[in-house]
Amino acid sequence: MTANSLSDNYRGVFDTRLGFGARPALLVIDFVIAYTTPGAPFFGQGVVDAVDASVPLIAKARELKLPVIYTVVEYHPSGADGGLFFRKVPSLKLFVRGEPLGAIDPKIAPKPEDLVIAKQYPSPFFGTSLASTLHTMGVDSIVLLGCSTSGCVRAAAVDGIQHGFRVIVPRECVGDRHDAPHQAALFDINAKYGDVVSRAETLDWFGKLPAVSQP
Repeated sequence: MTANSLSDNYRGVFDTRLGFGARPALLVIDFVIAYTTPGAPFFGQGVVDAVDASVPLIAKARELKLPVIYTVVEYHPSGADGGLFFRKVPSLKLFVRGEPLGAIDPKIAPKPEDLVIAKQYPSPFFGTSLASTLHTMGVDSIVLLGCSTSGCVRAAAVDGIQHGFRVIVPRECVGDRHDAPHQAALFDINAKYGDVVSRAETLDWFGKLPAVSQP
């Protein structure tokens, strides 16, 4: 199926745009050095590029005092808290607590005021306090940065809309290990779960927000 026929197939069925909300939070998903270190099993140049593209967006969010929340994957040394997911993907042992490749890339390192949420599964909402935290903050939109697009970012988009948040994905700020699953996931997210937009459009939205967007 060609790109044109694919778009035609979805037109009028899966092409509604939800638009931006009034109280966004940035969710920086698993931007850890396992994905940005050449030679590491999870390395992807697309993730490196996404980290670089995310720097000005995170800086603008901080300037506006928007919530910036990071997620990392972290397991007990036994892997027992990873269940079948840990068995399905044995390379997840790189994210056992204390392993150096599990650290957040220093280019976008969290500040002391940022929350860092540890998770064991693809969705940052599954088994964590993220949804309650965002609702308490009065957040109505989540801006997803991170990796991988086809894995944890897509899972965040699915669960995000299910928890009642507008999902915004700046396409330059998410990455994957290969372009094919990356592009497929962006298409799927935009069709069903959120709005895939440019970084420039996201920055323009941020520029129209008040300096403090928290209740």
